[in-house]
Amino acid sequence: MSHAANLPLWAALLAALLLVLGSGLTLLGAIGLVRLDSFYKRVHSPTLGTTWGTGGILLGSMLFFSMIEGRPVLHELLIAVFVTVTTPVTLMLLARAALYRDRTEKNPEVPNFAAVAERSSDVVVKGRNGKPEEG
Repeated sequence: MSHAANLPLWAALLAALLLVLGSGLTLLGAIGLVRLDSFYKRVHSPTLGTTWGTGGILLGSMLFFSMIEGRPVLHELLIAVFVTVTTPVTLMLLARAALYRDRTEKNPEVPNFAAVAERSSDVVVKGRNGKPEEG
């Protein structure tokens, strides 16, 4: 087994860049979790931070250990598949459970998606002269 000192400079720099990028995205997701005010806003940023952050870290790890071992190391792909599949599903289940609970309790802060859909369908596209376009 080789040591990290035998790693080519380009591979070390690329692996470090991927690790820093992935860590930064994960940190952004954590900051969004703390800074955003409602549950429905908060639940989105950690999901993106987890998925993309994990992707960067895993790519850096795959590159590093593939160069050290002298063969492709693909164990991290299994981790990436599990994170990519489970994180959005968990987000969806948490959001639906919170929405159901808030609607059952008649919480006034619940987003009303039906009203948003009605407003968006009422939007009229105007032409250059300010009148609604035909067709």
